[in-house]
Amino acid sequence: MALVVAPPSHPTSTTTRFPIHHHHRHLLNLLENCKDISQLKQIHAQALRTTTPNHPDTLYLYSRIMHFSAFSDLNYSSRLLPQIHHTNSFIWNTLIRAYAWSNHLKDQSIILYRRMLIEGCVAPDKHTFPFVLKACAFLSDLCEGQQIHGHVLKLGFGSDKYVNNSLIHFYVSCGCLDLSVKVFEEMPERNLVSWNAMIDGFVQSGDFVAALRKFVEMQELFEPDGFTLQNLVSACGGLGTLSLGMWVHAYMLRNCDSVVHNDVLMNNSLVDMYCKCGSVEMARQVFDGMDKRDVTSWNSMVLGFAMHGEIENALEAFDSMCEMKNIMPNSITFIGILSACNHGGMVCEGKKYFDLMAEVYKIEPRLEHYGCMVDLLARNGLINEALDLVSSMPIKPDVVIWRSLLDACCKRNADIELSERVAKQVLASEEGVSSGVYVLLSKIYASANRWEEVGLVRNLMSEKGIVKERGCSSIELEGEFHRFISGDTSHPHTKEIYQTLDVIEQRLQNVGYVPDLSEASMIDELDDRKQNSLCLHSERLAIAFGLLKSRPGIPIRIFKNLRVCNDCHTVTKLISRLFDVDIVVRDRVRFHHFKDGFCSCKDYW
Repeated sequence: MALVVAPPSHPTSTTTRFPIHHHHRHLLNLLENCKDISQLKQIHAQALRTTTPNHPDTLYLYSRIMHFSAFSDLNYSSRLLPQIHHTNSFIWNTLIRAYAWSNHLKDQSIILYRRMLIEGCVAPDKHTFPFVLKACAFLSDLCEGQQIHGHVLKLGFGSDKYVNNSLIHFYVSCGCLDLSVKVFEEMPERNLVSWNAMIDGFVQSGDFVAALRKFVEMQELFEPDGFTLQNLVSACGGLGTLSLGMWVHAYMLRNCDSVVHNDVLMNNSLVDMYCKCGSVEMARQVFDGMDKRDVTSWNSMVLGFAMHGEIENALEAFDSMCEMKNIMPNSITFIGILSACNHGGMVCEGKKYFDLMAEVYKIEPRLEHYGCMVDLLARNGLINEALDLVSSMPIKPDVVIWRSLLDACCKRNADIELSERVAKQVLASEEGVSSGVYVLLSKIYASANRWEEVGLVRNLMSEKGIVKERGCSSIELEGEFHRFISGDTSHPHTKEIYQTLDVIEQRLQNVGYVPDLSEASMIDELDDRKQNSLCLHSERLAIAFGLLKSRPGIPIRIFKNLRVCNDCHTVTKLISRLFDVDIVVRDRVRFHHFKDGFCSCKDYW
């Protein structure tokens, strides 16, 4: 729809000419009601005809035109800049901000900032730096951002809290947490935003304990807002601390308004946190209570069901999501549904969803999708089919894909030549290779009685300084974390823990338990030492402590850094039945819910 621009045409007599400031007022009123770029261009054309470039009101008018155009048509606004006589920092900042907020042109924000410095007609101000630092943060351009930090100090804005908040965010985005901490500690004045940026930095870096400590410090000065709580929820999910996550949720419900309660991002964080803390039931309650959901809400639920072994629920959630008119599955959705098929050993369904992703939803498979499919095929004995898929991938396979193939070779007793070929691919990977690869290769050689090769692998580990990763398990009780490593004797309650282990061992023997020595410690240990090492695996120590200290009827929740071994899996099932206790274990891959002698994974993991 065309905009009717109605100021009078140029008069022939100066005595009847409309005062120029009235032109500005009229055009500014039109800008207030401007609907699209087409109308803006009409107003701009009228401004060119009816205003004087050097008039002080003209600069303000053009700043408003720039403001509107920058968020409607960046190309138009960039061509507008050279036409403006006597620009000011607001006009430059408007365009820098627009580029910084754009999807694909953030680098132009930095280029425009350089141009602003080179031309020298306008100096950056305190509003310039947050915008250009945002672009540097998105691009992870550490070198450029550090130069801008130098400009901040040189121009005297080093004490401005808003600029410093942007610097904190920038350094966090570039992975330089130490530099963000330095900026934070040197700030003369901090607001809520400063503390939130620092807490967010610790969360992004994976230092969840530091994030929670910083929150405790912050509480003495400021009330947490929705952003603080969202970061806390993420930290709780990373640590797996359900009780603290529930406290944050309860705090939000008591102290925040309905805007926060109904915020989609907040609720998505809660769903994700409850899933990661082992309570998919509470995650579902939050999800079901959401007034609005986006694709992330559905993805969190699909992924949550998958990692907890609730395969049917994951498939049903995916089907329900596909029925939504305003939500389309994306790349992450298919990682979730393929993970569900993988955890359930559902080869046919996995192939169906993999084809559906590309053929119907036109989503190009990423490395993660191929990884799910390779692992699914290999763990179901289709190792050659998995290798065919790897060879046909348009993406270079990473160490995770080769590791999953090697793991399948080990569990399926694949022929030694195939196992060696896969192992060489893992070891030749450009990425860091963990000790687990060497241990798997040792097991493959040991199963074929090739003890000389076992020794060679052990020697290679020694030469490279590679030490077998020790199992580590943690348990949270009353808001306090207790960490155990295999064979640990450092805990204050060690004596009671080992006495409980003796009780567990006796009751296991009474029901006919026989240890599975196939995955015990190092390959060449004696059988009696293997059996002893199994009893001291980290999750067994954590479970014993949980039996000692947990209140009756409360599930024991364990978080382990490695996959659960076969023997510990069997033992945990028996403990759940013999001691009438629910045990939830999150290992490196998924959750295991042990109850009444059974596991949610149905012994497939």
